[in-house]
Amino acid sequence: MAGSPESLSGQDVGSFAYLTIKDRTPQILTKVIDTLHRHKNEFFEKHGEEGTEAGKKAISLLSKLRNELQTDKPIVPLVEKFVDTDIWNQYLEYQQSLMKESDGKPRWFHSPWLFVECYMYRRIHEALTQSPPIDDFDVFKELKEQNFFESQESIISLCTYLQELMRTIEELDEDQLKNEFLKFLQISLWGNKCDLSLSEREIMVYEDVAYPSSLPLQERARKQTRERKILWKKKLIQDGVLKNN
Repeated sequence: MAGSPESLSGQDVGSFAYLTIKDRTPQILTKVIDTLHRHKNEFFEKHGEEGTEAGKKAISLLSKLRNELQTDKPIVPLVEKFVDTDIWNQYLEYQQSLMKESDGKPRWFHSPWLFVECYMYRRIHEALTQSPPIDDFDVFKELKEQNFFESQESIISLCTYLQELMRTIEELDEDQLKNEFLKFLQISLWGNKCDLSLSEREIMVYEDVAYPSSLPLQERARKQTRERKILWKKKLIQDGVLKNN
């Protein structure tokens, strides 16, 4: 029996893993740092000089993290004691045990991309927990709210469809139930494709033709977001979840 294939990593140039580590994760960190910069006055109003210094500390830690990522530095253990710190560090030791002697320590472009991306989010959390009194600040709140309100039409349509389905679900035969299940499964996959971390990517290879680099960056982002919303709406109409007005 064949063994499990090797995990995808940033070493696979041109792959989703490579683009995630090379482009998407640094962009996420840049947005987080920018969010902290934009809220510096709020930190001062709430916490005085202590809040200002906490904001600077968090920005410094996250800037350091971004540099480690972009220069393929070794992945370092977590230092802030939290409920899951030991688990993360034990898993990092496990990754180290899988490395060949010539490979050295686990690094950003050489470790499994899923582990690396999750580790990045955990380091964002650590940077904030190390920066009281702003340690409860949600750096993704604005983006989550923006995406939620922009998606209200789809959310309402999905909820309405599900409510109607639940009223008649006892009347459906096995084939109909399977069809509805597969429909929601496919919608979930499409929803994940349009999650927060992917919603404003400008760097995917397949988009370079449709959105040439000669276009201003903001215009490229607007075109991509608008066209993704059109595709998503067409998908809901196709599955009968959204009515075509």
